[in-house]
Parts: sequence; C-alpha cells; structure tokens
Amino acid sequence: MTIKTTLYSSAGTKKEEISLPEIFSSKIREDICAKLFEATKEIQPYAPFAEAGKRHSASGTISKRRHKWKGSYGKGISRVPRKKMWRRGNQFYWIAAEVSSVRGGRRAHPPKLIKKLKKINKNEIKLAIASAIASTANKQIILSRYSSLKEINPPYVIEELPSKTKDLIASLEKIFGSAFSIAMKNKKVRAGKGKARGRKYKSNAGLLIVIGKDEHAKFKGIDIVKSNELSISDLYPLGRLTIYTKKAIKDLEENKNVA
Repeated sequence: MTIKTTLYSSAGTKKEEISLPEIFSSKIREDICAKLFEATKEIQPYAPFAEAGKRHSASGTISKRRHKWKGSYGKGISRVPRKKMWRRGNQFYWIAAEVSSVRGGRRAHPPKLIKKLKKINKNEIKLAIASAIASTANKQIILSRYSSLKEINPPYVIEELPSKTKDLIASLEKIFGSAFSIAMKNKKVRAGKGKARGRKYKSNAGLLIVIGKDEHAKFKGIDIVKSNELSISDLYPLGRLTIYTKKAIKDLEENKNVA
C-alpha cells in the first residue's frame, strides 16, 4: 500500500501530492524497536573508581608467628592489612587499610561497572529502523505519544529548508498549525531538588528534521539528522514529530538497506 502526502514549499504552502517510499508502509514492530534501543543506548556509568580504597602499600595480613621481625605477635592487634607510618628499630606504627571495615578502605559491595552487551541481528536492525520511520507517518501512534495533540496529518515533507532560522520557523508554523508549540523545543527550569544536582533544565525532544545525505543545515533548537545517519535513538519512542525534505525521501527510496 502506497502512502501519499502533501509536499510543502519552503514557505510552508501546499504545493502538490507525492507518493512515499515503501518503507513508510512497513509493519510497525514496537517490540523490535524497543529491543534495538535497549541494545544500543548509552548507559550512564555508575560505580566507584576501580582502585578506590586500594591505593595503599598495605597488602596481605600481618604475621602472628613468634620472634618474627615485623610481626604482630604479642602486640594485641588484629591481622588486617596495615600500612606502615613509621619504624623505630623493630617497632612499627601501623594503620589498618584496604579492607572495607577500616577507615579509608574500599567499599564492601560497590555497584560493579559491568555492562552486558545485548545482541541483535542485522535483520532485526533493519526491521526496527523501518518500523521507526513508518511510525512517523502513523497518525494513531503520533497522537498516542503526544497526548495534548488533537489533530495531525502526517507525514510531513518539505521541498527544501529555508536558509534563515526565522523563515524556517515561519514555514513550520504554517505547516504544523496547532501542533507548532509541541514541534519546537521548550526548555524550562526543573521544579525540586534536581536544580542543585546538575539537571536544572527540562526540555522536550521537539521536532526532528531529516535531510538528504548531500544536504547541509543547522538551526538552533531543532534536531537535524541526515537520512543515511538516521538511528533508533532519533525516533524512539515511536511516533516522533518528523519532517522530511524531498531529497531525504528520495534517499530513503533509493537506499533499501536503511539500517
């Protein structure tokens, strides 16, 4: 089934009706998309420094044997690893180190920085990318992602992008209408303690513009990605508001192996 949509001019006015590539008619497999996203997403490292609490000269245990030089026999101290602070003849001043039960030692059971890579085969990658692209043309999925949207007519295709940011914003306002406020990124100060914890601002994803592999564009506050560099992280969760250029549509039609 071929999907048809309206081609908009760079000024935001309707120009003609065009047919979209088969990839926009792909079956949407949300489970495969979620699998690819989980397999490829970057995980924030959460673990202590590998040598934390272990950077002392202390190692092993102190001997309890009789008459042994540098031993702890008869001193009434435990046999935990100790670092030597000073020595006077055969007398030592030690401080316990390394083990978790002493000051400055390692943590007992810290979180381990071990990421088990999930495997996903090439066919699943292609299916997931195709599903994600098809979701940008599915009205029900887009409305389920954006609960405040009431009416929308995807997919959106523009002939070419204007050269100036103010012209692009004016044309997007004409194309998206009431959905324009959601299409643009909105940045606001977070409520609560997160302001003091390195996450002061909150922002929505906003609109994604997909351009041709030979096109070049850069606009402040709008995510732009080339058609040959499109990844699941750009489109997941499914149903992101997306606008394609005419050249991007042509690239998707020519490139059968998008992934």
